[in-house]
Amino acid sequence: MIRQIRGEVVSISPTSAVIEVAGLGMEVYMSATGALSIGSEVCLATHLAVKQDGMELYGFTESGERDFFELILTVPGVGPKTALSVLRRSPREALEGAISKRDLSYLTKVVGLGKKSAEKMLVELADKVGERAHSDTDGEVFDTLVALGYTEREARKALQAIPESVVGKDARLKAALSSSR
Repeated sequence: MIRQIRGEVVSISPTSAVIEVAGLGMEVYMSATGALSIGSEVCLATHLAVKQDGMELYGFTESGERDFFELILTVPGVGPKTALSVLRRSPREALEGAISKRDLSYLTKVVGLGKKSAEKMLVELADKVGERAHSDTDGEVFDTLVALGYTEREARKALQAIPESVVGKDARLKAALSSSR
């Protein structure tokens, strides 16, 4: 699996770029090529899709975007081109927010998915996206609780008491502190 490439940008199109790596010109499909310039060096997080008719390399300027792309691919019936199209139409953070809130209208109107595809995406990804958002934040909240004098056991217990509807580091920290009183 090719997870990252670094090289010189040789050409750019609206949907892909050719990156020269060790003398080879690799076409990389991207959601946004606007930040690239011909002749500059770039490092991309990548996803290699192997299909019956060949291989395709998908590139992202940050690994978080690649990880979200791969999460979208877990939805049955969604392939790399559809996942990339979804990322082209909306920023990753907005998509994660819409999916975690189960906002069907955002996915159908802004992202341009059909109603059935959008519903399937919400069903498959809502819990996974919510867990991802909380896991990053909860690690910071846990560390803060321990720094405030909580034992690790007390900090874990306080985190478990936080309702799933509470989002954001500060709000989750406040909820954890109030739950342990």
